[in-house]
Amino acid sequence: MRQPTAVRRRQFLRRAAAGVLIVRPWVVGRGAEPPPSERIHIAAIGAGGQDHSGIKGMVAGHEIVALCDADLSHAAAAIKEHPNARRYTDFRRMYDEMSGSIDAVLVATTDHTHFPAALWAIRRGKHVHVQKPLTHSMWEARQLAIEARRHKVVTKMGNRGQTSE
Repeated sequence: MRQPTAVRRRQFLRRAAAGVLIVRPWVVGRGAEPPPSERIHIAAIGAGGQDHSGIKGMVAGHEIVALCDADLSHAAAAIKEHPNARRYTDFRRMYDEMSGSIDAVLVATTDHTHFPAALWAIRRGKHVHVQKPLTHSMWEARQLAIEARRHKVVTKMGNRGQTSE
């Protein structure tokens, strides 16, 4: 077993400072937009109501490629802001048709569909941001964690007070 090596305070500060210099401005939400090759293609499930405000805050500089809401009239504002995004009323159909065009998914549907919508995304290798509550049981939460590790994706549960800069 490899023994941990001690890192002196000054070494740590030098390494941390070097890391800050290579972080691109759009990674931290400041400065220029990312070039097209580095834009994230995002699908929003539950595109009306709560998710519409979530879309605005999280996608600056990136591209919404799909909007999904059981009632598309409820998502009218999001559709107006993202006219080129494909529209769906069933996230399962969206995943089947657009899986290759999506990098990440925002899930802000009614609470009982958070788990299945997130699980379907994770199993397709998509990064996921889910509004609270993430799940309704510990079993569901553990399943998402297992699948996220298996598929090597980033997951995040949103909480209005903790998800901004």
